[in-house]
Amino acid sequence: MNQAVLESKKNVVTEIADKMKNSGSAVVAEYRGLSVAEVTELRRALMAEHVEMKVYKNTLAARAAEAAGYGDLKNVLTGPNAIAFGKDETAAARVMAQFAKKHKALILKGGIVEGRVIGSETVAELSQLRTEKECCQCCYLYYRHLFPALQELSMLLLKLEAVAQKHQKKKLQRQLPKEEGGKNPWQS
Repeated sequence: MNQAVLESKKNVVTEIADKMKNSGSAVVAEYRGLSVAEVTELRRALMAEHVEMKVYKNTLAARAAEAAGYGDLKNVLTGPNAIAFGKDETAAARVMAQFAKKHKALILKGGIVEGRVIGSETVAELSQLRTEKECCQCCYLYYRHLFPALQELSMLLLKLEAVAQKHQKKKLQRQLPKEEGGKNPWQS
Protein backbone atom coordinates (compact mmCIF):
# COMPACT_ATOMS: atom_id res chain seq x y z
CA MET A 1 0.00 0.00 0.00
CA ASN A 2 1.20 3.47 -0.82
CA GLN A 3 2.68 5.25 2.22
CA ALA A 4 0.64 8.42 1.53
CA VAL A 5 -2.62 6.42 1.42
CA LEU A 6 -1.71 4.61 4.63
CA GLU A 7 -0.89 7.90 6.35
CA SER A 8 -4.19 9.37 5.13
CA LYS A 9 -6.12 6.42 6.59
CA LYS A 10 -4.29 6.74 9.91
CA ASN A 11 -5.29 10.41 10.03
CA VAL A 12 -8.93 9.50 9.40
CA VAL A 13 -8.84 6.86 12.16
CA THR A 14 -7.35 9.43 14.54
CA GLU A 15 -10.02 11.98 13.55
CA ILE A 16 -12.86 9.52 14.17
CA ALA A 17 -11.38 8.34 17.49
CA ASP A 18 -11.01 11.96 18.66
CA LYS A 19 -14.61 12.71 17.74
CA MET A 20 -15.79 9.61 19.60
CA LYS A 21 -13.85 10.61 22.71
CA ASN A 22 -14.72 14.33 22.68
CA SER A 23 -18.39 14.24 21.66
CA GLY A 24 -21.21 14.13 24.17
CA SER A 25 -22.74 11.40 22.06
CA ALA A 26 -22.35 9.55 18.79
CA VAL A 27 -25.13 7.71 16.96
CA VAL A 28 -24.58 5.16 14.20
CA ALA A 29 -27.36 4.82 11.63
CA GLU A 30 -27.76 2.96 8.37
CA TYR A 31 -28.90 5.34 5.65
CA ARG A 32 -29.42 2.83 2.80
CA GLY A 33 -32.53 3.79 0.82
CA LEU A 34 -32.49 7.50 1.61
CA SER A 35 -32.41 9.84 -1.37
CA VAL A 36 -29.83 12.62 -1.65
CA ALA A 37 -32.56 15.14 -0.83
CA GLU A 38 -33.49 13.19 2.33
CA VAL A 39 -29.85 12.96 3.46
CA THR A 40 -29.51 16.72 2.90
CA GLU A 41 -32.68 17.28 4.95
CA LEU A 42 -31.24 15.10 7.74
CA ARG A 43 -27.92 16.97 7.70
CA ARG A 44 -29.73 20.32 7.97
CA ALA A 45 -31.82 19.09 10.90
CA LEU A 46 -28.67 17.82 12.61
CA MET A 47 -26.73 21.05 11.99
CA ALA A 48 -29.57 23.04 13.57
CA GLU A 49 -28.88 21.09 16.78
CA HIS A 50 -25.07 21.41 16.48
CA VAL A 51 -24.68 17.78 15.46
CA GLU A 52 -22.21 16.76 12.76
CA MET A 53 -22.90 13.74 10.57
CA LYS A 54 -20.12 11.99 8.67
CA VAL A 55 -19.88 8.90 6.51
CA TYR A 56 -16.74 6.81 7.01
CA LYS A 57 -15.57 3.45 5.79
CA ASN A 58 -16.64 0.83 8.30
CA THR A 59 -13.13 -0.60 8.64
CA LEU A 60 -11.73 2.82 9.55
CA ALA A 61 -14.59 3.52 11.94
CA ALA A 62 -14.08 0.10 13.57
CA ARG A 63 -10.36 0.77 14.05
CA ALA A 64 -11.16 4.18 15.52
CA ALA A 65 -13.73 2.67 17.89
CA GLU A 66 -11.17 0.14 19.05
CA ALA A 67 -8.52 2.85 19.51
CA ALA A 68 -10.97 5.03 21.48
CA GLY A 69 -11.92 2.14 23.78
CA TYR A 70 -15.33 1.43 22.23
CA GLY A 71 -14.57 -1.95 20.66
CA ASP A 72 -18.18 -3.15 21.08
CA LEU A 73 -19.28 -0.53 18.54
CA LYS A 74 -17.71 -2.66 15.80
CA ASN A 75 -20.78 -4.93 15.92
CA VAL A 76 -23.03 -2.25 14.39
CA LEU A 77 -20.56 -1.07 11.76
CA THR A 78 -21.89 -3.09 8.84
CA GLY A 79 -23.56 -1.73 5.74
CA PRO A 80 -23.69 1.91 4.67
CA ASN A 81 -23.47 3.86 7.93
CA ALA A 82 -23.34 7.47 8.98
CA ILE A 83 -22.15 8.59 12.38
CA ALA A 84 -23.70 11.66 14.02
CA PHE A 85 -21.54 13.37 16.65
CA GLY A 86 -23.38 15.61 19.12
CA LYS A 87 -22.06 18.06 21.69
CA ASP A 88 -24.62 16.96 24.26
CA GLU A 89 -25.88 13.51 25.19
CA THR A 90 -29.30 13.65 23.53
CA ALA A 91 -29.28 15.91 20.46
CA ALA A 92 -27.94 13.37 17.96
CA ALA A 93 -30.29 10.64 19.18
CA ARG A 94 -33.29 12.98 19.24
CA VAL A 95 -32.84 14.35 15.72
CA MET A 96 -31.96 10.98 14.20
CA ALA A 97 -34.95 9.27 15.88
CA GLN A 98 -37.37 12.01 14.78
CA PHE A 99 -36.08 11.70 11.24
CA ALA A 100 -36.29 7.90 11.35
CA LYS A 101 -39.99 8.12 12.29
CA LYS A 102 -40.72 9.97 9.04
CA HIS A 103 -38.21 8.07 6.89
CA LYS A 104 -38.29 4.35 7.60
CA ALA A 105 -35.14 3.79 5.52
CA LEU A 106 -33.00 5.35 8.30
CA ILE A 107 -32.18 2.62 10.81
CA LEU A 108 -30.67 3.55 14.18
CA LYS A 109 -28.12 0.92 15.16
CA GLY A 110 -26.40 2.14 18.32
CA GLY A 111 -23.90 4.65 19.54
CA ILE A 112 -21.80 6.04 22.35
CA VAL A 113 -23.05 8.09 25.31
CA GLU A 114 -21.11 9.05 28.43
CA GLY A 115 -18.25 6.75 27.53
CA ARG A 116 -20.41 3.66 27.00
CA VAL A 117 -21.50 1.84 23.89
CA ILE A 118 -25.29 1.71 23.68
CA GLY A 119 -27.77 -0.21 21.56
CA SER A 120 -30.59 1.00 19.36
CA GLU A 121 -33.10 0.69 22.24
CA THR A 122 -31.10 3.10 24.39
CA VAL A 123 -30.77 5.51 21.46
CA ALA A 124 -34.56 5.47 21.18
CA GLU A 125 -34.90 6.13 24.93
CA LEU A 126 -32.44 9.03 24.76
CA SER A 127 -34.43 10.58 21.95
CA GLN A 128 -37.40 10.90 24.32
CA LEU A 129 -35.55 13.05 26.86
CA ARG A 130 -36.22 16.78 27.01
CA THR A 131 -33.67 19.23 25.75
CA GLU A 132 -31.87 21.55 28.15
CA LYS A 133 -33.90 24.46 26.76
CA GLU A 134 -37.18 22.61 27.36
CA CYS A 135 -36.13 21.84 30.94
CA CYS A 136 -35.25 25.49 31.56
CA GLN A 137 -38.61 26.60 30.15
CA CYS A 138 -40.40 24.11 32.36
CA CYS A 139 -38.48 25.30 35.44
CA TYR A 140 -39.29 28.90 34.55
CA LEU A 141 -43.00 28.11 34.33
CA TYR A 142 -42.90 26.35 37.70
CA TYR A 143 -41.04 29.29 39.20
CA ARG A 144 -43.45 31.78 37.67
CA HIS A 145 -46.48 30.04 39.14
CA LEU A 146 -44.94 28.67 42.31
CA PHE A 147 -43.14 31.79 43.53
CA PRO A 148 -46.26 33.92 44.13
CA ALA A 149 -47.85 31.01 45.97
CA LEU A 150 -44.73 30.67 48.12
CA GLN A 151 -44.83 34.41 48.89
CA GLU A 152 -48.45 34.10 50.03
CA LEU A 153 -47.58 31.08 52.15
CA SER A 154 -44.65 32.95 53.68
CA MET A 155 -46.87 35.89 54.60
CA LEU A 156 -49.43 33.54 56.12
CA LEU A 157 -46.71 31.85 58.20
CA LEU A 158 -45.47 35.23 59.45
CA LYS A 159 -49.00 36.20 60.50
CA LEU A 160 -49.53 32.87 62.23
CA GLU A 161 -46.21 33.25 64.03
CA ALA A 162 -47.20 36.74 65.22
CA VAL A 163 -50.54 35.41 66.53
CA ALA A 164 -48.77 32.51 68.25
CA GLN A 165 -46.28 34.89 69.92
CA LYS A 166 -49.12 37.12 71.10
CA HIS A 167 -50.93 34.15 72.66
CA GLN A 168 -47.69 32.85 74.19
CA LYS A 169 -47.04 36.24 75.79
CA LYS A 170 -50.55 36.36 77.28
CA LYS A 171 -50.14 32.82 78.60
CA LEU A 172 -46.82 33.70 80.26
CA GLN A 173 -48.33 36.82 81.84
CA ARG A 174 -51.09 34.73 83.38
CA GLN A 175 -48.59 32.25 84.80
CA LEU A 176 -46.22 34.77 86.45
CA PRO A 177 -46.53 35.15 90.23
CA LYS A 178 -48.42 38.24 91.37
CA GLU A 179 -47.43 40.62 94.18
CA GLU A 180 -49.64 41.36 97.13
CA GLY A 181 -51.34 44.20 95.29
CA GLY A 182 -52.38 41.82 92.50
CA LYS A 183 -49.88 43.26 90.03
CA ASN A 184 -47.29 41.29 88.18
CA PRO A 185 -43.82 42.34 89.44
CA TRP A 186 -42.32 41.98 86.02
CA GLN A 187 -44.66 44.51 84.49
CA SER A 188 -44.22 48.21 85.10
